[in-house]
Amino acid sequence: MIKGILLFLNLGTEEVILIGFVVLLLFGGNKLPELARGLGKGLREFKDASDSVKREIHKNINQLTAEEELKKEDELLDAQKKQLRERNSQLSDEEKKIAHANREAILQDAEQLRNKDYSPSNFIEETTENKDNIINK
Repeated sequence: MIKGILLFLNLGTEEVILIGFVVLLLFGGNKLPELARGLGKGLREFKDASDSVKREIHKNINQLTAEEELKKEDELLDAQKKQLRERNSQLSDEEKKIAHANREAILQDAEQLRNKDYSPSNFIEETTENKDNIINK
């Protein structure tokens, strides 16, 4: 049986020509283009289906790796939060007040920047003020 399959796969030029001639006699010249089109469509559908399966597999693999990375990041964040809690518990009351004041100052600065007018006329006024301050120094 295996030898028969191997002999069938070992086709020469004469065998291919003979098979083509027999197919031409059986189906005729008018039917061959239709058969070839049907065969081409079938092969294209098979290729599309296999590509779809490959895409689905790659998508699932990428999704799994992304989930693993998110878990690692969550673990790192939890560890950092734990370290911060430990540091905060070790700080004195005065250090906590200073840290809180610094945080409030940063938030106020951010709020001022957020509310700042960035119109072109305001920008020109600020640059001339800065220029005057540099000249006066």
